[in-house]
Amino acid sequence: MSTPSELDTFFAAIRFFTRLPALGTFGQDPTALSKAMRYFPAAGLIVGLLAGLTFAVTTFFWPKTLAVLAAMMTAILLTGALHEDGWSDTIDGFGGGERDKILEIMRDSRIGSFGALGLVLLLMARFFALIEIDILLVPVALIAGHAVSRLCAVGVFNWLDYARPDGKATPFSDKPGQNDLIFATVTALLPVLLLSPAQSIPALLFAAAVSFWLWRLFKRRIGGYTGDCLGAVQQLAEVAFYSGLLCSFS
Repeated sequence: MSTPSELDTFFAAIRFFTRLPALGTFGQDPTALSKAMRYFPAAGLIVGLLAGLTFAVTTFFWPKTLAVLAAMMTAILLTGALHEDGWSDTIDGFGGGERDKILEIMRDSRIGSFGALGLVLLLMARFFALIEIDILLVPVALIAGHAVSRLCAVGVFNWLDYARPDGKATPFSDKPGQNDLIFATVTALLPVLLLSPAQSIPALLFAAAVSFWLWRLFKRRIGGYTGDCLGAVQQLAEVAFYSGLLCSFS
């Protein structure tokens, strides 16, 4: 079996993590997706860039609150709410009891009361955090937040094993190597360089802290991760990143 090219692997990540239109046959190699986690932050860069562009354009004719909503909706449409779905399923599952029950609930496509409340609260937190960020900083915050939060998910993926005993439901069969992790980290941190250290350091620390907490929770409660768990990491780390930007130590 031939090794997929880097271009195939990149577009496999874009096809899986976004709903952007396909570019020819790139990314269709079935073996490419197994190695695509290193491009998860790159997909976040694209989603954040388009969400930030939406915000910048809509501020010319809408108030900031509506522009933030437009940016959030852009990101949701670009990803097909893939990560929001993972967050709500994870909240539902971890409110359901022991390991086997958690995994059973997370596999159910229906959303429960815990998941619905968790999703509403998460979207509210994201909205209120973004409207408090300086209007000139919001586009950069969106780009950096989407990239860094996906790097957090890559970290959890790398440091945990798959939790389900009945086979691997996620398509990412290959753990990222050292070079893959370096590439993903550099990709995610590039937009962070546009922020001042007083802004970026608390934001990165907040995102890392909630990711570590989720990693410990997943390891203790279900012994690993699922695809929904990775979506939950991305969602909470993104909100934590925005919250860290708002920290004031003066």
